[in-house]
Amino acid sequence: MTRRVLPYRIPSQDAVTAEPWLLVTEDGEVTMPEALPDWDYQMDLHLRRTVSVDLDRARFQSGLPSDAALTLAVVWTATGSNLSGPAEHARLADSGTITAEFDIVLRGADLGGLLALDTALVLAERRPDARPSSPRRAGSVLWSDREELRLQGDAPQFPMAVIDFSLTSFPDEAAWHLQINGGLENATMGSLLLLVNERNTVTATAFENAGKPRPIDRIVLSAVYADAARTMIEHALANDDFSEDSDFPEGSLGATMVSLFDRLFPDQSVTDIRLRQRQSPSLFASDLQAAVKIFEGA
Repeated sequence: MTRRVLPYRIPSQDAVTAEPWLLVTEDGEVTMPEALPDWDYQMDLHLRRTVSVDLDRARFQSGLPSDAALTLAVVWTATGSNLSGPAEHARLADSGTITAEFDIVLRGADLGGLLALDTALVLAERRPDARPSSPRRAGSVLWSDREELRLQGDAPQFPMAVIDFSLTSFPDEAAWHLQINGGLENATMGSLLLLVNERNTVTATAFENAGKPRPIDRIVLSAVYADAARTMIEHALANDDFSEDSDFPEGSLGATMVSLFDRLFPDQSVTDIRLRQRQSPSLFASDLQAAVKIFEGA
C-alpha cells in the first residue's frame, strides 16, 4: 500500500482492507500474477477485487464530518499503449463498514506493456467548510494502492487486424504483413500493426484459435512470430539510433526492439549483428531462425 505525505489528515491503513486482484479465466478465478507471458492484444482482461472501508473511522481520522461523501475508484494505466482511464467507481455515503465489489473488463487492444491498477478512496465533493488540517477538495486522496501486471511476454506484442488484402496494396496471396510506423521513441502500441489476410484461411484460423491452438495452428503462429521478429530486428538494425548505448522510454518501440534483440542475441553486440546482417544476409537469416526457435514445441 502506498502512503504519501499529504497536506491534510488521512485515515490509518487499517481503515481500508483491500483483497488482492483476481484474474477471471475460463477455469475460474486466480490471484492476479506478476506477468502473463502468453498475453496478446486480442486477449481482454477480466478482473475482480473486493475492498472494505470503515467509513466512520476514515471520516473521523481525516477530520471530516459524518455525512461527508467518499468515492472508491479504480483507474488503469498501460505503458504499452500510453493509454489510461477510469475502470469503475463506487460512491460511499453510508456509515459503518461497507464492502465494494469491483468487476472490470479491460480491452486487450487498449493495453500492453505494464498494466497498473490504482485503487483510491477519495473525497467525493468539495468541503468549503472543512478545517485547515482536513481534506477539502473533491478528489483529495485519503487512501490508495497500486498493483501491476506485466503483459509483455517472450514474443513481440502488437495489435493486429484481420482484413482482405485484395482491398489493399498488399499482394492478394500474402498471408500477413507487419506494419511498422514512427520512430523508435514512439509507443509500441501505435507503431506496430500485424495485418492478417482473411483470404488466407489457414493463417486467419490460427489466430482465431490462438488461445487453444491445434498443432497446425502452432506451426503457423511460430512462422508468423519468426517472420515478425526478423522484420523488427531488420528495422532496428537499419536505424543508426539503435545501438548498445540506446536508452529508450519504457513502452516505446525502441525499448521493445532492444528487449527482443537482447532475448534473441544475448551476449552479442548490436554492432556485430549489424555487420553480420550486411555482410552475410543469408547467414544472419539462419542465425535469426535459430534464435527464435522456429517450430519448437509446435
